[in-house]
Amino acid sequence: MEAKSETLNRRAPIITAGIFLGVGIGGFIDGILLHQILQWHHMLSNIRPLTNMANIDLNMVWDGFFHTFNWVFTVVGVVLLWRAGGREDVPWSSQTFIGSILIGTGLFDFVEGLIDHQILGIHHVKPGPNELTWDLGFLAFGVLLIVIGWIMIKKSRVKSH
Repeated sequence: MEAKSETLNRRAPIITAGIFLGVGIGGFIDGILLHQILQWHHMLSNIRPLTNMANIDLNMVWDGFFHTFNWVFTVVGVVLLWRAGGREDVPWSSQTFIGSILIGTGLFDFVEGLIDHQILGIHHVKPGPNELTWDLGFLAFGVLLIVIGWIMIKKSRVKSH
């Protein structure tokens, strides 16, 4: 019987691909839902409020850079997944892959929330009343996704090609 750590090592390519995809997906969810549909914030909206055309234009450009970042992570994740799919030694498990995506999405939320919302203060999840509550909720949601993803990976069953 194969040791759990060896099984985890053999699944590393699919886990890595899932994490990269999860970071990209998490960024796209944030950018599409919070920046564009709900318009709660933009990349620099706390330091360059949308009060004039110059600030609107600047935020639009930085939102574009943000989406480019998400796109790059997604493309890297697809390439890594493609490469993992061509390997005979990588055991496949939907639960492992979905868990990895959840970890990546949670990492995106936690790291982006910590850096952009708390450390740099360039924007907040939902400015105004209860701003800190929204920011802390975003961080907590990220941690929850990481924990759920990790549990899914640890409990997943794998099958060979």
